[in-house]
Amino acid sequence: MSKTNRKQDALDYHSQGRPGKIQVVPTKPTNSQRDLSLAYSPGVAEPCLRIAENKEDVYKYTAKGNLVAVISNGSAVLGLGDIGPEAGKPVMEGKGLLFKIFADIDVFDLELDTQNIDEFVMIVKALEPTFGGINLEDIKAPECFEIERRLKECMSIPVMHDDQHGTAIISAAALINACEIQKKKLDKVKIVVNGAGAAAISCTRLYVSLGAKKENIVMVDRSGVIRSDRDKLEGTKAEFATTRKINTLAEAVKDSDVFIGLSSPDVLTAEMLKTMAKNPIVFAMANPNPEIAYELAIKTRKDIIMATGRSDYPNQVNNVLGFPYIFRGALDVRATGINEEMKKAAVIAIAELAKKTVPEAVNLAYNSKNLKFGKDYIIPKPIDLRLITSVSPAVAKAAMESGVARKHITDWEAYNEELKTRLGLDDKLLRAITNKAKSSPKRVVFAEADNYKILKAAQIVRDEGIAIPILLGDKEKISHIMLEHELELEGVMIINPLEDLNTCNKYAEFLYKKRQRRGVTLFEAKKLMRDRNYFGAAMVQFGEADALISGLTKDYGSTIKPALQVIGIEEGVNRVAGMYMMLTKKGPVFFGDTTVNENPTVDELVDITTLLDHSVKKFNVQPRVAMLSYSNFGSNDGIVPQKVRQAVKILHEKHKEIIVDGEMQANFAMNPDLLKDNYPFSSLVGAPANVLIFPNLESGNIAYKLLQELGGAEAVGPILLGLNKPVHILQLGSSVREIVNMVTIAVVDAQTKEEQNSPIVKRAKGIFKRTLKVK
Repeated sequence: MSKTNRKQDALDYHSQGRPGKIQVVPTKPTNSQRDLSLAYSPGVAEPCLRIAENKEDVYKYTAKGNLVAVISNGSAVLGLGDIGPEAGKPVMEGKGLLFKIFADIDVFDLELDTQNIDEFVMIVKALEPTFGGINLEDIKAPECFEIERRLKECMSIPVMHDDQHGTAIISAAALINACEIQKKKLDKVKIVVNGAGAAAISCTRLYVSLGAKKENIVMVDRSGVIRSDRDKLEGTKAEFATTRKINTLAEAVKDSDVFIGLSSPDVLTAEMLKTMAKNPIVFAMANPNPEIAYELAIKTRKDIIMATGRSDYPNQVNNVLGFPYIFRGALDVRATGINEEMKKAAVIAIAELAKKTVPEAVNLAYNSKNLKFGKDYIIPKPIDLRLITSVSPAVAKAAMESGVARKHITDWEAYNEELKTRLGLDDKLLRAITNKAKSSPKRVVFAEADNYKILKAAQIVRDEGIAIPILLGDKEKISHIMLEHELELEGVMIINPLEDLNTCNKYAEFLYKKRQRRGVTLFEAKKLMRDRNYFGAAMVQFGEADALISGLTKDYGSTIKPALQVIGIEEGVNRVAGMYMMLTKKGPVFFGDTTVNENPTVDELVDITTLLDHSVKKFNVQPRVAMLSYSNFGSNDGIVPQKVRQAVKILHEKHKEIIVDGEMQANFAMNPDLLKDNYPFSSLVGAPANVLIFPNLESGNIAYKLLQELGGAEAVGPILLGLNKPVHILQLGSSVREIVNMVTIAVVDAQTKEEQNSPIVKRAKGIFKRTLKVK
């Protein structure tokens, strides 16, 4: 993608629809006059009077206990420098977004138009009644040290400058584990810190508090090694000045054990790296380009442990591993501050989590069979859902033990359950699937490439590393659309089936042999192959592409027919079905069949259910299947309830491995308390269903569209199930985002089928079948 295009995408993301990235959402009913009279006058007077009597009741009657201020003056925004408070606001909104996504903490971002320390401190101090915590952000050094120090002294709520302490906490956890793997002692290692800003100073201070020795640390800034005999040495830099008679980074690095980079790209050369001690540890955390390129570092030293700030390499030092969960723990015990004990507790919790067995969901997201503690996995991945239940309780306990907690937790098991429910499972699954797709991109052929939306989506999936696009259509027309919309898809393969006669003939011969006894002549086969849906399906069948995306401009039936005729259904599958993944605030819910089978019979409902059960498990989700109707377990009679009832009976008898029940109404399927109170015998009691099987296409289609429009759920689909190879058909008129989501699903589908068809898996299946026959 061109820089111009990438910039426009970013601008569009922030400006389109409601400007910005956050909004205030009511947490209480507001639909009636009574609701409003309770929310405001006269009802609001009662909590006001209670708080006036006891200030601590502000946590009981208001949002203060879950509200953090992200505050900046825009003096050191990311790598952009002093760009001012207004220009820094998009970053602060983004930080608020991360707080909400990862720890369910609400945020108001505040941008202050002052660089005067006294004014800054006075303003923030005055805001204490509003907030439960203060996250200082993007304030330049050395002012940031003084601002944080003074605010911590005068405020009785948690205050933390994340630029300082976030990187310090995460890198400290990584350093502890790296030293363990490299068989080094923290109190013995020689450390070089390249950079002397807020993050570098805080990192070094935390390393020392954890056991590193000051005399073993050399800090380097733009002027060279910070020596004790330097003229006009600033206070924070003087703290780590060395008495060694060295001047350059190269001299400092020689025989050192650890390099900590918080500076600028490419300052650590391969020659310097070669001079480091045996089993070196290098944390090159400059973003986006580290102090030494990852590939160069691991090529230069086979014994290295390397970490960066980037997500596309192992061991990403990412602040999101820390700040959401640190504030979560601090807020939950109403801590008066974030002290050293709490930071150390976070360090240890993060370090220890990396040593535990990695959940399958994380392996799935990173396309790994078995991520485990070692050189390429020294800290957890950001999508690890266990972070909140590991770090937040550790921070809360440290606050209680160090005497800064005003509220004490006694039931830690209940607290862990509360943390889990806070996560909001709406789009975490999609993020995990996207990570998996990126780990091994596949060739996706787009049958409707003469469409702006398709080309835009193709550009996005290529730029994001999700897929390798192949475009079908008239080359001149496609090039014109790309030029008109400034889309950059240079190097992407474009094929016009009308011009590629040799390939068309090859594919037509295949179709003719396959369908000659189903009324298809060779002439008709050649004619059909001029259609891009047939041509694209044949590309997938012949292994010249890994997946097909189509259907944006054509009806579902005319798009699915070529796939069925060319590719056919998967072995052991009786029919295809359509599924939507609905991303709701309560987690993903899978709907089927929503697109293919109009009025399924009993046997067809059984087939659809087994197909969805198998498919949902591929997303590392344990299916809990509800067979829906307008009746609950025989409460109403009729053709539809009878059909569903019979299908459930067959599933219970022949597919005992599937967690399924019905017939039931949708509200009982989604409300476990309602189900338990009325039908305690149901196998779905205990948790909501996450797979809904509809009695006919009409009800399924209506339900997903209503949930999408009225319930605010994001619909990912339709996901076509049961074909021998990945073909996915878009909803007519899909948005670019929806197309990108479908491509992501198609890539993961292709990865899964590739794994299933690998020689090892096939051999294992053969052995299993032979064993069954022997038995």
